Amino acid sequence: MTYKKDELHEDMELCYQKFMSLFEEIKKDYPTFVQSFMGFFRATEGPGALDRKTKELISIALSVKSQCPYCIAFHTKNAIAEGATKAEIIEAAMVATLMGGGPCVSYMKYVYDACEQFGAK
Repeated sequence: MTYKKDELHEDMELCYQKFMSLFEEIKKDYPTFVQSFMGFFRATEGPGALDRKTKELISIALSVKSQCPYCIAFHTKNAIAEGATKAEIIEAAMVATLMGGGPCVSYMKYVYDACEQFGAK
């Protein structure tokens, strides 16, 4: 399947950029909130008993279960950067569908689009 921007594909890079720009917007009026949230994020996603790739895969599953395209874009891009394969990313999303049922299956579309657009192997 080749990526073409049309009505069948979500632009996950745009979704990612919107998500990141939201933090910049919030930061203007609420810098303490963003600083605190990002500190929490770094502490949680940083090195620990689980490696960063595993944490990103968990976050993908939670993003699908939460039905959040912005989170799917963000965590899929990060998982790929940490070396996750398309198969690992899709399996993480499938675990979410086990817990979330049919509505979560439809959100796997975003995961497939993100894998394709962000270059998952």
